[in-house]
This record gives sequence, C-alpha cells and structure tokens, in this order.
Amino acid sequence: MAVRAGFLWVFALMFCAGSALGSDKFSDWKERLRTEALEGGISAQTFDSAFKDVNLIERVVELDRKQPEFTLTLNSYLDKVISNTRVRRARQKLAEHKDILNKVSETYGVQPRFIVALWGIETNFGQNTGGFGVIPALTTLAYDGRRASFFRKELLNALKIIDQGHISADKMKGSWAGAMGQCQFMPSSFLSYAEDFNNDGKQDIWNTKEDVFASIANYLSSTGWRDDITWGREVLLPEGFDGQSLSADKTVKSMDEWRRMGLRRRDGSELPARNLKSRLVLPRHNEGRAFLAYQNYDTILRWNRSNYFAVAVGTLADKIQSGD
Repeated sequence: MAVRAGFLWVFALMFCAGSALGSDKFSDWKERLRTEALEGGISAQTFDSAFKDVNLIERVVELDRKQPEFTLTLNSYLDKVISNTRVRRARQKLAEHKDILNKVSETYGVQPRFIVALWGIETNFGQNTGGFGVIPALTTLAYDGRRASFFRKELLNALKIIDQGHISADKMKGSWAGAMGQCQFMPSSFLSYAEDFNNDGKQDIWNTKEDVFASIANYLSSTGWRDDITWGREVLLPEGFDGQSLSADKTVKSMDEWRRMGLRRRDGSELPARNLKSRLVLPRHNEGRAFLAYQNYDTILRWNRSNYFAVAVGTLADKIQSGD
C-alpha cells in the first residue's frame, strides 16, 4: 500500500510538472486540433467556446492507466448489479414510462423491458451519468492517453455534437472516458444512433426520456436485434459434459441439437420447442453456470463486450417481466 501511495504521489508530481512545463506543447497541440476541427466543418466559435479554460485532468489519466483486477464471480456481480431494489425500480420505471416505451418499441422493434434494463444498469435509470466534462476528459485522453488516436476522433465527434446544437459544452457531462448521458454513448455512438424522438430538434440523451429510450432502441435495432426472441436462457449441462471448447469456439447449434446433447432448462425441464439457433456461454468464474445465447445476446455484446454485462442485462429484463 505504501509503495502504491508513493507511486501515486510521484506520478501526481510528474503530471503536474509536465502540465506546467509542457503548457507550450499543449498549446501547440490544441492549435493543431483546432485546425483539424475547422477543416472538418466545426465552427471556430464552437471550438473556442468549448476549449475556453479547458485543462488536463490528472484524475482522468490516473483512471486510464489504472490496471483493474476483475475478481468478481458471476454470482457476486449479478448480486451487485441486479439488486432487489434495482429490480423493483425497473418495474416501476417500466410502468411509469409505459406509453413512451410502447411507442419506441413499435418504432424500433425492441421490447421495452430490455430498454429499461440497459438504462438501469448503465446509469441507474439516469441517476449516475458521470460528473466529468466530456471535452476536458476527452482532451486529456487524446493528449496524454494510451489510445490517443481513438480519443482524438471521439473529441472531434464531441465538438461536432456541440456544433450541431444538441447540447452546450458546459452541459456535456459524462464518464471519465467520455461516455455520455443516460445511455452512456461515446460521441461516435451518439452520431450513429442518438434519436430526436420528441422532435424538438435536439438528440438529448442527457435529459429527455423519449430521446434516451429511442436512442437505446435504435442502437439495438441497428446492430441486429430481433423482437421475436429473447436474449437467451440459463441451462443445466449433463453430468460430465465438457462445454469449454464449444463455448470458446462460439459453436452455434439448433435447440434440437442441444436437447439431444442433454441440455435442459435451469429448472430441469425440457428446452423450448422452438428450434432457434444459439451458442453456449460459460462466463469466467462461472461456478458451474451455463447459458444458451441467442442472436440478441450478441447484440448486447456489441454495446458492451462483457459476458457478465450481457447476462446481467438479460437477467434484469427477465426479472422485469416475470414479476417474481
């Protein structure tokens, strides 16, 4: 712990010194960015206003360089992410916004329970959207980060969003990595999938529920979602069944094939009669838990490439529907 504390103290001094001594370097970098932004169609007024008083954020660099140790088991992760309180609130939100959600569902072909599940897990139904200014955060990562090229593109996309009038720079808040609003879109995702569902001229994923729900649904719909199937289901493997290679290879089989191999529902009953295609998923630290994943599961993975996250979204959506 003392070594870690000492490292952070030295790192902080280095960063502060670097920021001060490298102020001319940062100014040159910002000027080159300004040229690139203006050549890309962003107005000088937008750029100069957005970058007024922008400084590099030490905390953002620290978070980016931190090496997280993911030690949670699936069970502990689900207990944390899908608490009884969250399930109860998800059902309340589904009922509270029923009319909007139904309209969005009809438009995009995404079941309301999945929209609410993603909303709940990403930002606790809009409560935890991040307190970092997106422009300063992305500037820090683009200037000093491990993936400078990626974040530079996202920074330019963020400026484009401001230039289009969707939100002002001072109100553009998000996570330390630049994920924004109640659905935590990166700027590139915003430009590709954000929707103006209430037709007020702004794609407002920060404050407007219609736009938040429609943007979530549009992302899923545009990346392969099907509203005639669910996400997948937990299954029991027969004794002695070795599914590691099938899981690792992402082998797709029909429900009939899985049934003949001895897989059953979690409660021990037969698998569904509908002969859908699916693949076997065995999450890390799986504790013996196994899942058959349908096409929609892989669409959730496009949103967040974590099996834990995808299982959590599907499980919460199931709990919203079941009423248990």
